[in-house]
Amino acid sequence: MHAEVDQDLCISCGACIDTCPEVFDWNDDEKAHAVVDEVPNDLEEQAQEAAGNCPTDAIQVN
Repeated sequence: MHAEVDQDLCISCGACIDTCPEVFDWNDDEKAHAVVDEVPNDLEEQAQEAAGNCPTDAIQVN
């Protein structure tokens, strides 16, 4: 599974980081980004939850 954050849609709310800090963190522009190339199997459910919690639908996981 791969996770990606659309930087144009991210509003820096931090919901994804709060939900799944092993996959998402802040970048130098103070926006969320994925810190792993592939989401580990044991974190897939959390990554999907983080995407669902995003108020701007900036996160795609597939």
